Amino acid sequence: MRALVTGGAGFVGPWLIRHLQDCGDEVIELPVGVDVRDAQGLGAALADAEPQAIYHLAALSSVRLSWGDPLETFAVNAVGTLNLCHAAAALSRPPRVLLVSSSEVYGKVAPESLPVREDHPFCPVDPYAASKAAAELVGLQAWLGRGLEVVRARPFNHTGPGQTETFVVPALAAQVLAAAAGHSSQIAVGNLEVRRDLTDVRDVVRAYRLLVQRGEPGGVYNICRGEPVLIADILRRLMAIAGVNVPVVVDPARFRPADVPEQAGDPSRLAALTGWRPEIGLDQTLEDVLAGLAGGRGGVLPGV
Repeated sequence: MRALVTGGAGFVGPWLIRHLQDCGDEVIELPVGVDVRDAQGLGAALADAEPQAIYHLAALSSVRLSWGDPLETFAVNAVGTLNLCHAAAALSRPPRVLLVSSSEVYGKVAPESLPVREDHPFCPVDPYAASKAAAELVGLQAWLGRGLEVVRARPFNHTGPGQTETFVVPALAAQVLAAAAGHSSQIAVGNLEVRRDLTDVRDVVRAYRLLVQRGEPGGVYNICRGEPVLIADILRRLMAIAGVNVPVVVDPARFRPADVPEQAGDPSRLAALTGWRPEIGLDQTLEDVLAGLAGGRGGVLPGV
């Protein structure tokens, strides 16, 4: 399959590209300088590429940073998706489009509604989530109004080697490594009392390809483990793996203006359709994140 990946230089993109190539797909990335906000340039790039499938990963994906620039977040995530769907639908042979959304669109879900299913209504509490909800509606309209085969993926939190320190797991891991190296005598944290449904990025990209192959046009699918974990427990596991025992200090500046106390998804729709399930355990993911950060800094993490 000839597959075009937007956002291929981000965290997930390289893992997806590697997986697609391992499966025998021909992978194309957007030319350097083509921005999803540029409708004309994007349309020309898609016309040149003639893809059979598009994996739309390009996005501003930090919840924390979206509070500082909601307009830019919406322009990239929602308007960029609009431009992509319009350009894809205009091709002589429109491709199938995987639109990567986010579990953040669910917002704060009542405990009795967890684990949340795909038919739960949108309730975004941050600018990033609102932009992703808008992007989903753009994709759904492209299917209903223009017949573009759009499949929506809603990944819950995912991590792995290569993720930037603007996200919680590598941010905590970086501090643990600093303590392990003797460069810090404490670990500063925000809100550790939230629960997140955390999956390895390598499992997530497997789900993406399966959805391009088998997902129903217009359909939406949770991608998650289905087992929420306390962020405080993530930190404890990271410290245990690295052999670190230092004080943990709460820093109010690290709290978000609004936060979702618990995220837990129901992946049964995806599992029933494709047979997908997570294959990489959480401790293995955390070990790999620590090892990746340590290697990138020229260090070695004992025991990993």
